[in-house]
Order: sequence, then C-alpha cells, then structure tokens
Amino acid sequence: MKFNKLPKEKRNHLVLVGVVTLAVLGGLGFGLIRQQFAALAKLADTKSAAELQLKKMQDGIKHAGRLEADLNEAREKLAAQETGMAAGSDLYAWAIRTIGDFKARYKEIDIPKINPSGSPVNVNLLPKFPYQQATFTVTGTAFYHDLGRFLADFENEHRLIRLVNLDVDVSGGGTGKDREKLAFKVDIVALVRPNPS
Repeated sequence: MKFNKLPKEKRNHLVLVGVVTLAVLGGLGFGLIRQQFAALAKLADTKSAAELQLKKMQDGIKHAGRLEADLNEAREKLAAQETGMAAGSDLYAWAIRTIGDFKARYKEIDIPKINPSGSPVNVNLLPKFPYQQATFTVTGTAFYHDLGRFLADFENEHRLIRLVNLDVDVSGGGTGKDREKLAFKVDIVALVRPNPS
C-alpha cells in the first residue's frame, strides 16, 4: 500500500496518528525514562561514595596496628611534654621551685617576690582546650643584659610557660655598682596539667 494513493482523509489520519504516537513516546521519554536515568545516576554516585568509604575502612583496618603504634607514640610525647607543666594542688610551690631552680644559674638576678595572681582559669584561646592556665607575678632586680638573658633563656627552656606584661623601672635601688640595676615585674603564665581522673 502506497501512501500517495491513500485518500486525503486517511492520509491525514495516518499522519495525525504518527504525530500523536511520536508525542506520546517523547512524553514517556522525557517523563519516565529521564527520571529513571536521573535516579540511576544518583544511585551510581551513592555507590561510588559507599565504595570510597568502604575502601577507607578497609585501609583503616589494614593499618590498625600502625595507627595504634602512632597513638601510643603521640601519648608518650604528650606525657613527656606534660612533665614540665604545673600540676597538683599547690601551684605556688611549683612556681617557687621552678623559678628558683632556674634562677640559681643567674647569680646577678634577685627575685625576692613571687605572687600567685589567683586560681587557675580556663584557657580561652582554643575551645575545649584540656588545660588551664595559672598566672604568677614575679618581681626583682637585675642588670639589663642579665635580665634579658634570663627572660629569653627561661622562655626557651620552658616552652609551656609565657612571660607577659614585663614592666621595667630604672630605679633598681642600691648603691655603687647596684645603682645600675633595673627593677622588673613580669607575669608568668603557665599551663596547668589537669588532674588525672
């Protein structure tokens, strides 16, 4: 049967049926099949993310021994660094001992007073920081160069302690050679190790 030999009315019906069929197929393609392809793409992304997470877990299991060793090494390093920290209930005695032991190497420095500046407080620089800080005010007299060397050496040796609010006055007092001494006042801020519970 030839299309040209059909009557005009049947040809129009046939063309209309073809157009409607194409429209229905196009609607199905865009409506149902396209959604299915989108769902398949989403499933493929979810599958690749799950495979990546599985690989990470398998690597973690494979390297669990090394991770355990790294954790133990980190704990040992932390414990070694915490040995020099202030600890215990008598922080004032710790400050006197620490500063006194260090000052013994510096004969020209005189530190007659060490005062605590209140009880330990939380460190507010970092959230959920596990240490507190205690502040002690130290006053004394020293020659300029001796004081500079003492302060620099103290901070370099005690990495978990900071010297802040240094106040220097030229009226160190004394007679003769001691007239050139400076009176100083400095706050020592030390991290306080938490009590093990």
